Amino acid sequence: MWTVVYIAPNKREANRLKMLLATEGFLVKLRIIGLPQANDSSSVEILVPESEVDEAMEIINTV
Repeated sequence: MWTVVYIAPNKREANRLKMLLATEGFLVKLRIIGLPQANDSSSVEILVPESEVDEAMEIINTV
């Protein structure tokens, strides 16, 4: 099951965090909150598998 570990304020920040987590070996999904066509200013949920939540949170909190 996928779990939200962070809500990024925009798509640019979400992609930056996705790349950071992916380079550390995490599986990452992004899910836009609201209307997808609302340009890059929509908030984006960052999701990882439930078993990786704690480790992903550690990485995010060190940035």
